[in-house]
Amino acid sequence: MVGPLRVPDPAQSPQLCADDCGQPARADARLAAPAVAAWGAAAIFVDCPAWAGLTTGLLLTAGALAARTRWRSRPAVLVVVLLAAGAAALMAALRVVQVGAGPVPDLAAQEAVVEATVVVTGDPRTVHGGFADTDVVEASVREVIGRGVRTEVRSPVLLLASGGELSHVELGARLHLVGRLAPADDRDLAALVRVERLGAGGDPAWWWTAAEGVRAGVRESVAWAGPAGALVPALVTGDDRALSVEVAEDFRSSGLTHLLAVSGMNLTIVLGALLGLARAVGARGRLLTALAVAGAVGFVLLARPDPSVLRAAAMGLVALAGLTAGDRRRGMRALCVAVLVLILLDPWLARSPGFLLSALATAAILVLAPPWRDALCRWVPRALAEAVVVPLAAQVACAPVVAALSDQVSLVAVAANVLVAPAVAPATVFGLVAGLVSVVSDAIGRLLGALAVAPAWWIVTIGRQCAGLPGADVGWGSSVSALVALTLLCLAAAAGTRWVLRRRWAALGTAVLLTLLVLVPTPTPGWPPTGWVLVACDVGQGDGLVLSAGDDAAVVVDTGPDPETMAGCLDRLDVRSVSAVVLTHLHADHVAGLAGVLGSVPVGEVAVGPGRAPGQAWPDVQQLAAEVGVPVRTVVAGEHARTGTLAWHVLAPPATLPPTALGSADGSAINNTSLVLMVRSAGVRLLLTGDIEPAAQTALARYAVDSGVDLDVDVLKVPHHGSAHQDPAFLTSTEPEVAVVSVGAGNGYGHPSDVVLESLADAGAEVVRTDVGGDIAVVVQDGVLAVATR
Repeated sequence: MVGPLRVPDPAQSPQLCADDCGQPARADARLAAPAVAAWGAAAIFVDCPAWAGLTTGLLLTAGALAARTRWRSRPAVLVVVLLAAGAAALMAALRVVQVGAGPVPDLAAQEAVVEATVVVTGDPRTVHGGFADTDVVEASVREVIGRGVRTEVRSPVLLLASGGELSHVELGARLHLVGRLAPADDRDLAALVRVERLGAGGDPAWWWTAAEGVRAGVRESVAWAGPAGALVPALVTGDDRALSVEVAEDFRSSGLTHLLAVSGMNLTIVLGALLGLARAVGARGRLLTALAVAGAVGFVLLARPDPSVLRAAAMGLVALAGLTAGDRRRGMRALCVAVLVLILLDPWLARSPGFLLSALATAAILVLAPPWRDALCRWVPRALAEAVVVPLAAQVACAPVVAALSDQVSLVAVAANVLVAPAVAPATVFGLVAGLVSVVSDAIGRLLGALAVAPAWWIVTIGRQCAGLPGADVGWGSSVSALVALTLLCLAAAAGTRWVLRRRWAALGTAVLLTLLVLVPTPTPGWPPTGWVLVACDVGQGDGLVLSAGDDAAVVVDTGPDPETMAGCLDRLDVRSVSAVVLTHLHADHVAGLAGVLGSVPVGEVAVGPGRAPGQAWPDVQQLAAEVGVPVRTVVAGEHARTGTLAWHVLAPPATLPPTALGSADGSAINNTSLVLMVRSAGVRLLLTGDIEPAAQTALARYAVDSGVDLDVDVLKVPHHGSAHQDPAFLTSTEPEVAVVSVGAGNGYGHPSDVVLESLADAGAEVVRTDVGGDIAVVVQDGVLAVATR
């Protein structure tokens, strides 16, 4: 993956402004230490009680003043570092107080039903599944009525609803709603709100309406163009809602994901086009600065003022200020100022992987790219040299972080970014112009949209072709040793690349070697691991578990949200037959991948719990199974089964559940009908819990006592992706050696909860997560339980 900031116009960039093959200006890194100190302090104290951040901030500030008094002759670096860290700690404490203030968090802890007036602060997005969709949108509660008390507040929340109820709400709109509160896993949210009834309360301000008109114009001007048309709004405004899962996955594999999110690149392109046009008509000096500031403000309104957009705008404006002052050698100072300002304005950014990747990529472009460019341009044209070294520098800097997040590295990212670079600016500029013109004329807007579609088609094509190469996703691992090794490799690359690029044959030989690594498939060593008992497949936000039954046979428990992903996991495990597919409940993140199992290996049966909601899920499961001639049957608590080396006992739900519970469309009610299995394999006891919530967890504990079932296990599949909505006593009472959390990276629900993870770790469990480790295998070797990741 390549970071989101790059330089399409080196002639106007502070980081690539040296003369051809000359010595680049030395980066001014004097503010790097204060920026890192502020970042670290914010990252620590946004997750601490407010008093801790407040106390530490005051102590650091007092220490800075004392140090300044001692070294009066000149400002000391220590003083600035202490001040930056102290200010960040104080701002983090203030944000913690702001989120936790008022009655909303307390009402959420009680899961109270409330009436509320909220203002929408983000765009709605839909979490798609094979059988059900959930709309999610960020909002700020302005008034809440709970437990008979009316209170005016400003509490950030996340609204959730099914049935498309939130899909058309507009940013800035005021809504009246009735909903049930629930605790939020993210510390920057006061609560989750499951909307039960929704009513309009007021239209957005005119500037949001105008911005939405332009966004709609961009979408409509290219809506006819399929995947390329869906990419254009993502390039222009970060609106990737029309983009298919397949294209998004191709971009992830080929290192082009940064094109789907608003970044400094977008602002650079937009301001470059605006200022170029202004210069052409004679604008100079302060007028150019005013136009740039106005363009940046319009960019924020158009792309939405969320943290990633504000980050991009701030970095662009700081760089612009340096250029206006006539000093093009201070790119690193501009980056450090941007980091400091953004961390102080929004301390939660210190925990954002996107912010880290953006800062690392930008720093690499500022520090590594100029000398690499100058070395390479000794024997290739300057433009080609810059096109190669910018993504190369960003990739080298970001690779360890990407591996930590995804368990993989991409060998095709640099080539993919070089190939798409010429198409990004025209697709973005023509797409934006098409959106602006569409406000006046749809016909002309569509004509201009066609000009954006052509380069967008090229980008989509490159992403698809590169994603299909063997080197697109190389499994690396996210263990400490693996990440240390990758970091050392990247440091060695950073130190040696300039020497290689200066020598034509060394550079060409290295390019040939890398090309072979990309084109020739390399098997993942040690996978599947010997003695594997359970594998939690990395299916994203969902569950897809595979239990070994011996002789290349398996039992699958849930199939995740995507058929191809689930089929790929079975293929990697060399599974040749599946005795049974057990679907714990019918939510899409557990059953939408069923076709991937049924279509890839012979399946003996599909076993389903007694629940029949939501909606079309049950008929769809029956139809998929019928198409391949696989029988479907219903199982409930008390059933025992055995296949190969496996034996299992169904512990829940009870057969006595009322029909209202089995047919309820309420998310929690469906979760609580999940099948719960006690599995025995190779002397290991595993408890697989579906998505059961506290009510079902308590009922399960009672059932275990009444029936004499011992819930002390070796392996616990943590319920509901590690959600905060758990009974901690139940989780810790199972006393697992290993706790497996199946969860998607960057999911919109805040899963898994830090509190849940900490309670399990404190109880002695080794906690492993698919969003961090990828496919996770529980293995038994020489009678010892262990964990392996892919």
